[in-house]
Amino acid sequence: MTVVITIDGPSGAGKGTLCQLLAKKLGFHLLDSGALYRLTALAAENQGISFEDNDGLAQVAASLDVVFEPSDGGVRVMLAGEDVSTTIRQEHVGMNASIVAACQPVRDALLRRQRGFAEAPGLVADGRDMGTVVFTEAPVKVFLTASSEERARRRLAQLEQAGREADYDQILADIELRDKQDRERTSSPLKPADDAVILDSTTMTIDEVLSAVMNLVKQLP
Repeated sequence: MTVVITIDGPSGAGKGTLCQLLAKKLGFHLLDSGALYRLTALAAENQGISFEDNDGLAQVAASLDVVFEPSDGGVRVMLAGEDVSTTIRQEHVGMNASIVAACQPVRDALLRRQRGFAEAPGLVADGRDMGTVVFTEAPVKVFLTASSEERARRRLAQLEQAGREADYDQILADIELRDKQDRERTSSPLKPADDAVILDSTTMTIDEVLSAVMNLVKQLP
């Protein structure tokens, strides 16, 4: 049986970094579930599929040729053999991804696609509903969280390091609004799975978080 480790939680809790480190350390595959909607939007654009064509979008989502490769700089996202790590973060791709994400046939297709990433020797799945919806039988489920204030500080530091101006109060307000929307949405709301281990990373280093999750993995039979 393929081992699946799900890491769910709110934005800014450190899921991405943790999942990258776990996948690299364990030699597992990596799934960045949030990127799949951006990839679907980009692939549809490349193929000339209308964003009003629900069936066409669903077909694109179901047939995505995508690989997430851990790298020293983070995660390399490959679409049909092309590195699109930077492209999928462009503003227009994000706008199109919002349209795609509202299409139920796409959501259904991506659910199947996400489950298809579970291949030997194992998978680390990063998202918001990995343990509650996508991989409900996963033997290791973690809900990684942190205070909204700490997550805002982390985001501010990231932006400043990238040379971009940012306002802490605005970042905090955006995080709290997104948290509220994620928790209250009717489809796959953000919440820990009943059998998830909840880790609060507010005062933890990434090494401490990684060690805590590795201890859970070592307890597997």
